[in-house]
Amino acid sequence: MPTISGGTIIEGSGVAVLHSAGAPGAGTDEVQTLTIGGTPTGGTFRLAFEGYTTAAITWSATNATLIANIDAALGALPAIGAATNVTVAEGTMTAGIGTATITFVANLGKQGVGPVTVALNSLTGTSPTLAVADTTPGVGAHGRGMPIGTLSVRDDTGVLYINTGTAFAPTWTVVGAQT
Repeated sequence: MPTISGGTIIEGSGVAVLHSAGAPGAGTDEVQTLTIGGTPTGGTFRLAFEGYTTAAITWSATNATLIANIDAALGALPAIGAATNVTVAEGTMTAGIGTATITFVANLGKQGVGPVTVALNSLTGTSPTLAVADTTPGVGAHGRGMPIGTLSVRDDTGVLYINTGTAFAPTWTVVGAQT
């Protein structure tokens, strides 16, 4: 295995070495919660994220259909980039009323992201409401964006870690101590 020379470069490999004051953190995916209240019976709504607004999302009393509608609409936004970067799941939803969680994953995971907001509420029924709350703030992963195989040295102990995860969801595994 190559050794660390000068504390920042592994000779001959071109792999960057990161430094941290403590153990490198894996980060946390941001989770926001959409709450649908009142007694909706139909209609549509739109959500916004990072300056983009979804197409009309059709409300449904069938939870799986409503979740799929929300997931597809958010995944189509340019700021999200792909449906695989967000996961929408049932929270406390019953017959299309209650909560759904929006979790930012993959390219948008392991970091803080902007808020999802309600751009338009065109739901019908008795006093239908929509609200979004940030329930689990995202926390940036140490070395997020660095490729698999990137090394990190804990400056206070000299412990050496390697990213065995992915660039967007690093997993820091101890490989030894800095020499």
